Formats: sequence, structure tokens, C-alpha cells
Amino acid sequence: MPGITREEVAHLARLARLELSREELDHFAGQLDAIIGAVAAVSDVAEEDVPPTSHPLPLTNVMRPDEVRPGLTPEQALDQAPAQEQQRFKVPQILGEEQ
Repeated sequence: MPGITREEVAHLARLARLELSREELDHFAGQLDAIIGAVAAVSDVAEEDVPPTSHPLPLTNVMRPDEVRPGLTPEQALDQAPAQEQQRFKVPQILGEEQ
């Protein structure tokens, strides 16, 4: 299998908007080549009857189902607010922008 070239790494870096030095290009070319080699080794071992998985153990959704529950009214939510305006919390301006 041909190795990953500096030019291919430079192309990927441009796509990702990364600026890499010549040393980094060489370094990452070697690393990417090792990663692709490892993936190829796993692909060679994989049997046809074993489906691809993202995790070796079966996972199920452990989140509770969504249930609609009553919420606070605007008046209840703003009841203890130190300042409010037009049914909203009023906070100090932080960005220096005009309203």
C-alpha cells in the first residue's frame, strides 16, 4: 500500500483550514499512514458474517421517553426576578450594543 504523501496531508490541511509546517506535514503523513494501515489490518480480519459495529457490546437507549408536562407560566417564572421587562428577565447590557 502506498504511503500518505506530504502533498495529501497538505491538501487535507487546506480543506480543514489548518496551517502546518513542513515538519508537521511529515509527522502527520507518517501518523495517517499508520492509522490507515491499522484500519486495513482490521478490515482484512473481519469476516463476511460479522456486521460492522461502532461498539463491541449491544447498546440500548437509556434515556427516558419524552413526556409533555405542564411548565411555568411567564408570571410564575418572573415572580422572583429582580428586574423584568415585557415578560422577560431584564439583565445588564454586556456587549455595549444599542438595543
